[in-house]
Amino acid sequence: MSILEAKNVSIRYITGDFKDIGIKEYILRRIRHDYHVTEFWADRDVSFTLERGEMLGIIGSNGAGKSTLLKAVSGIMEPTRGSIHREGTIAALLELGSGFDGDLTVRENAYLRGAMLGYTRRFMDETYEAIIDFAELREFEDRPFKQLSSGMKSRLAFSIASLVEPDILILDEVLSVGDGAFRKKSEVKMREIISGGATTILVSHSLPQVRELCDKVLWLHKGRQIAFGSNVDELCDKYQAFLDGKLKL
Repeated sequence: MSILEAKNVSIRYITGDFKDIGIKEYILRRIRHDYHVTEFWADRDVSFTLERGEMLGIIGSNGAGKSTLLKAVSGIMEPTRGSIHREGTIAALLELGSGFDGDLTVRENAYLRGAMLGYTRRFMDETYEAIIDFAELREFEDRPFKQLSSGMKSRLAFSIASLVEPDILILDEVLSVGDGAFRKKSEVKMREIISGGATTILVSHSLPQVRELCDKVLWLHKGRQIAFGSNVDELCDKYQAFLDGKLKL
């Protein structure tokens, strides 16, 4: 069985004015049939499979449903329809700085993030030195996390997720933050993770990065699945043609 499989995943958001009214007003409006909600489908009927050691690149314009899909894959939210099967541990970097406490030090946040990923204090004691050195934050480890730049925060988040050796690693635009040297080092680390048997999902706007790193590509557009397959170069070429206005959907 595949280590990760999504079948006809659809995710719906419901919006309305219910956040701004009290329970009494809500009940009265329902009785008067004066209560309106709007449905928004972030993803519709998305399906893909990944085997151990494969890397999936998810491409698509802003608003395509990429980040919402990753939240469902990582278990943060449940699909409205469809199913997702996962095997093993998951480390997800979905939003820069999420899962960190700005008032705690960098060192304390590393342990906090490790605990959130399910790792023991002993394991983090054994891994911490490698995490802080890979993130290149040794001189900042006793400073409050909120004093770090966005690139530093991204480096710490990536270092923790990659060095704790998850079975499934999920990265949402993480490698687009930081300087070129760290991005290159991160790509090398990702290849090590994949060669070690981990399965990885990468959301990226960098087609050269997707071409170089990924075994499969999932193309989303306005919540719809346009294509999924292992013909990475062909799908990237079609997506580039779409971006250039040479291909209509």
